[in-house]
Amino acid sequence: MNHTENKIALSIVIPVLNEEENVLKLHQALNPVLQKYGQPYEIIFVDDGSTDKTSELVSGIQDPQVVLIRLRRRFGQTAAMSAGIDYARGDIIIMMDGDLQNDPQDIPRLLAKMNEGYDIVSGWRKDRKDKYMTRIFPSKIANWLIGAITGVRLHDYGCSLKAYHKDVIKDLKLYGEMHRFIPALASWYGASIAEMPVTHHPRQFGKSKYSLTRITRVVLDLLTVKFLLSFVTKPLQIFGLLGLGSFSIGTLICLYLTFIKFFYQVNIGGRPLLLLGILMLMAGIQFITLGLLAEMISRTYFESQDKPIYVIKEVVRRES
Repeated sequence: MNHTENKIALSIVIPVLNEEENVLKLHQALNPVLQKYGQPYEIIFVDDGSTDKTSELVSGIQDPQVVLIRLRRRFGQTAAMSAGIDYARGDIIIMMDGDLQNDPQDIPRLLAKMNEGYDIVSGWRKDRKDKYMTRIFPSKIANWLIGAITGVRLHDYGCSLKAYHKDVIKDLKLYGEMHRFIPALASWYGASIAEMPVTHHPRQFGKSKYSLTRITRVVLDLLTVKFLLSFVTKPLQIFGLLGLGSFSIGTLICLYLTFIKFFYQVNIGGRPLLLLGILMLMAGIQFITLGLLAEMISRTYFESQDKPIYVIKEVVRRES
């Protein structure tokens, strides 16, 4: 991508899917807020395969700050966010939903918080205007689970309204449903993260794209995030630990059965414990082998891309 245009200070990235009733109202609400910001900005709408007039309405907006990215089909919210991040030119990138539930008036507050030295400022829908049993309650459980597993505790991982410094967000590669885990993933890079309450409006137009079927995908992606955060550079330490544990248990079982066979003349051939011991031995060997293979893949990944296993914040040299 070749971005030779004037320097952009702020990029607003808005993934949209069938939001024809909302996009023009959102642009009208954003413009006065961003004009008061006093710095060059851009508004990037990413159309994730809409089947209504969303793209036509956005492309008809007479505003040079508006950019429309149309995906060829529906790839999902994470992919749409990733496309917007890739094409964003701002030093600060703000993500928000296109359904008018996020309030543009919160943007200056996010920016003010970032000026305190944070790399990420995450919105918290403290007074959330959604159905409790289908949206709020599952979200509370998910937020607790994500915080417990990743160690990065936020009240509201699912809030799309977040501000990122480009140096943090541009280095992340997103897949599946991982957009909600960006603060946790960024923590691997040593990003400083803050959270602040933001306004949340009830949806007035269009239909929610959320469904409870996403919970399964989120849980699976959470396991991936945990592995990436803890073991991506040392996979043998998790698979090897499981393998050694399993092999040790299997060895103890087999030694016990051998002891009672020779000293007490007990028939062990049909005992389920023998099968369990053999199973634990085989599982231990397989886990250790898997760990060694994962170790080689991990090293190949980092070395083939000349990718370091560290992230430098700054280098300070003192003049002699």
